[in-house]
Amino acid sequence: MRGAVERAGAARPVDVNAPESGMMLAGIHHVAIIAGDYARSKRFYCQILGLRVLDEHYRQARDSWKLDLALPDGGQIELFSFPNAPLRPSRPEARGLRHLAFRVNDLDAAVAHLNASGVATEDIRIDEYTSRRFTFFADPDELPLELYEIG
Repeated sequence: MRGAVERAGAARPVDVNAPESGMMLAGIHHVAIIAGDYARSKRFYCQILGLRVLDEHYRQARDSWKLDLALPDGGQIELFSFPNAPLRPSRPEARGLRHLAFRVNDLDAAVAHLNASGVATEDIRIDEYTSRRFTFFADPDELPLELYEIG
C-alpha cells in the first residue's frame, strides 16, 4: 500500500490491490442526506451548488419529502426530510461519514461563488499527498462538504 507508515504494534496494511473473487462495485449511485429544513436545503443544493432535480415526492405516510438530485458525473444525492430528525454530530471527528467531497475544475471560482452566495469557506489548503488544492464548507445542517480541485 503506497504511502502507508507502519507504527509499532500496528497491524500491517492490507494490500487492497490483491486480486480476489468478490463483488465488483461499479461506483457510488447516491448519497442520502436528511435535511433539518427541507426548503432551505433544497435551495442550497439546487440554487447554490447547481444540482439538477431528477424527481421529487412527498411521502404522506411518513410526512417526508424525497428529492433526487443529479450530480454532473451521473451520481445522485437523495435529500430527505423527516419531522424532528435528531442531530448527528459531525465535529469533532465523529465516527461514520466524515464529509462529502465534490470535484471542481476551478477552486477559486467555486469558492468565489459560494462566498457570493453567503456560504463561508475555510482557507484553501494543499493536499500533502497529491499537491491538489481543496477547501471545506458546510451545508445548512452543518454537514461538512469539500471542494477538491482536479483541473
